[in-house]
Amino acid sequence: MGAVIVGCDVGGTFTDLILHDPSNGGLQLAKVPTTTANQAHGVIAALEKTGMSAHGVDLFIHGTTATTNAVLERKLAKCGLITTRGFRDVLELGRRTRPNPYGLIGTFEPIIPRDLRFEVTERMDASGSVVDPLSEDEVREVVKKLLALGAESVVIHFLHSYANPDHELRAAEIVRSLWPNEYVTAGHQIIGECREYERGVTAAVNGSVQPILHRYLNKLEAELKDRGLKRQLLVMQGNGGTASSSIVTHTAVQTVMSGPASGVIAAASTATAAGFPNVVTYDMGGTSTDVALIQDGVPLVSSELEIEYAMPIHVPMVDVHTVGAGGGSIAHVDEAGLLKIGPKSAGAIPGPICFGRGGTEPTITDANLVLGRLNPARLLGVQNLTTMTVVEEALMAQVGAALKLSAEQAAAAVIRVANDKMAGAIRLVSLSRGHDPRDFILLAFGGAGPLHAAALARELGIPKVLIPARPGLTNALGCLVADLRHDFVRTINKPLSMVNEVDVLSVLDAHIEEGNKILQHENIEIENVQVFHTADMQFQGQTHILNVALSGRGVKIADLDKAFAEAYWNRFRVALPEIKPVLANLHTAVIGKRRPFPVDALTSSTAAKNLDDAKIDMRRVWFEDGWLSTPIFDRDRLPLNSEFLGPAILEQLDATTVIHPGDRAQVDLLGNVIIHVGKGQ
Repeated sequence: MGAVIVGCDVGGTFTDLILHDPSNGGLQLAKVPTTTANQAHGVIAALEKTGMSAHGVDLFIHGTTATTNAVLERKLAKCGLITTRGFRDVLELGRRTRPNPYGLIGTFEPIIPRDLRFEVTERMDASGSVVDPLSEDEVREVVKKLLALGAESVVIHFLHSYANPDHELRAAEIVRSLWPNEYVTAGHQIIGECREYERGVTAAVNGSVQPILHRYLNKLEAELKDRGLKRQLLVMQGNGGTASSSIVTHTAVQTVMSGPASGVIAAASTATAAGFPNVVTYDMGGTSTDVALIQDGVPLVSSELEIEYAMPIHVPMVDVHTVGAGGGSIAHVDEAGLLKIGPKSAGAIPGPICFGRGGTEPTITDANLVLGRLNPARLLGVQNLTTMTVVEEALMAQVGAALKLSAEQAAAAVIRVANDKMAGAIRLVSLSRGHDPRDFILLAFGGAGPLHAAALARELGIPKVLIPARPGLTNALGCLVADLRHDFVRTINKPLSMVNEVDVLSVLDAHIEEGNKILQHENIEIENVQVFHTADMQFQGQTHILNVALSGRGVKIADLDKAFAEAYWNRFRVALPEIKPVLANLHTAVIGKRRPFPVDALTSSTAAKNLDDAKIDMRRVWFEDGWLSTPIFDRDRLPLNSEFLGPAILEQLDATTVIHPGDRAQVDLLGNVIIHVGKGQ
């Protein structure tokens, strides 16, 4: 009960850390600029800011953007590919799609270039029978060629290895005997399912980011151990669970999108505790905005995500949609005279102009400052004070002059265009999937989310906005509330009428056994183990699949048939009883449930007795009707169970919240602020 736990998330602009000491119920919070050259330095700086040494920490849980950034920026390790003869170009041919749907425009580069892709003689058929034996001598020759070309890692990706992995396992054994490091990936060990393109891309991503993640975690663990940390790190994965650092370095692809996932997991915990099981999450940080959907308190998880064109990563990940609009996103006028926001970002260095770190291009943060929504004296990450005049002149020169707008009009235009872009992202995770956003509440977090949330809710017709107690530290909170999780998949690929229930049970039992072994190896205290099974199914002759939940390991074939028919009807409102369903894949999630983190620990202990005592200033703030004299409140001192009308600005260490005129704000007993949009009259 006295374990000291740290949750730390590295974002594109800031590194956030929450330290919880149950012995005294205290929280230590830290928010420091991300050190992009070496993220470990920012993590150490955040820990030191709490005043606690690593020696006193019992569990350190870390969310990192190291692999996500590497993939999106294509700053990857030099990785080679060994594949079945005749299939060298699978990663390049893909699914015969195009970067742009109209016109022969756009470019695409496979994650492993052609000169590092080699073929060897071997072949399995779809049933797992050997067609051509593996040529071990050819494998050895390819290894020599890859080493001569300077490859740091290697991926082995053979046709139909999901049905029979013998050739991949033997090739991996040969490669490891000759390879100078441990960066050897056998594709079927990352995902054991059919679709050679998706399996190959996922394995290629793993091989390309594994050295990057391994080096980073080694540096961070060395720094922490030098300061007294006794246990290995737990690392957030894209599926919303954690795993020990020794495991994720082998399955590095699992950490892609771990940062956004941790925020969604924290949002689910916060919303459920507040009594709102159905929410749209809106995480606006310094570099990008991530949105996701939570139904009945459970985030949607998918194995069918494509994080960019021709980049399908078929490992379970929280279903997050990302747009390039964060606080540091740069505003500019394009050649057609249109105001655009992002995707280029000022990031942590040089950052927005108002940070005084050398930034010269106006950002969303700069626009909010000009409109009076941010207090220049309370900005985090400021290196040198910059006058408002400097910010306004940059907005005029780079935005206002081209659009014939004043500085404040240009700032308002930047905010409006950014809001439209983010509203579009929310529509993608709601309306485009058959959900009415009016049936949800908007849960806004991230350092910049609460600045824009009420305006977005009004645009989308969402009736309520929930701002958690520590919105700018929500991703770090996600690290604290996340459980250990390991996912497994096995391809069946048979018509349902030919599937044997005993075989299904055998596959699911093997998944459970492997998951329990990993949990025991990690040696992290857990209260119990939960297991969830799902199945990928499709109609015979179709390519797209639907994922259906299974009630338990003792599933019956009739239950699978019924579950798929219901899922197909719910999605397409069509019944096709004359077509045979196919069981494509079986999935299992093995979850080690940690002791629940007390969400009420985030509730401020410094609340005032009344609203007047929480009021700290009056300031001119721009809203749609122009400038208004607006009360400024210390968010941490707002009385619990209190209500007030907009306009108002709520300031705290990690975020600023804007309450618009006509809105009503309510502070619940957990310290969350609930904004009732348009309910202030």
